[in-house]
Amino acid sequence: MDLSHCSQGDEAHGGVGGYAAGFVLSVMLTAVSFGLVQRHVLPPQASLLSLAALALVQIIVHLVFFLHLNASSKQRWNVMAFGFTVLIAVILISGSLWIMHNVNINMMSR
Repeated sequence: MDLSHCSQGDEAHGGVGGYAAGFVLSVMLTAVSFGLVQRHVLPPQASLLSLAALALVQIIVHLVFFLHLNASSKQRWNVMAFGFTVLIAVILISGSLWIMHNVNINMMSR
């Protein structure tokens, strides 16, 4: 069994500095989101859009710093699998919302 690719100095697995940076960024994004809602700085619609944007940034931080997903050729299959997962999730969520909307309209008209 060859474990040479699992060496301690492997760049693909990151170091303590990378994990620390990801942790700090995640905590900061969470604190900003919490403060945004707690202090009512923005109107409700703007808050919702801001929270969605902050959530998207936090997803990217987690993918890059903790899951080590990047554009390198070694990660091609992981990126494709992630893209497929996102596609299926979008289809599932949008389809569910569409069905619930249509059911709501058809049930309320009677």
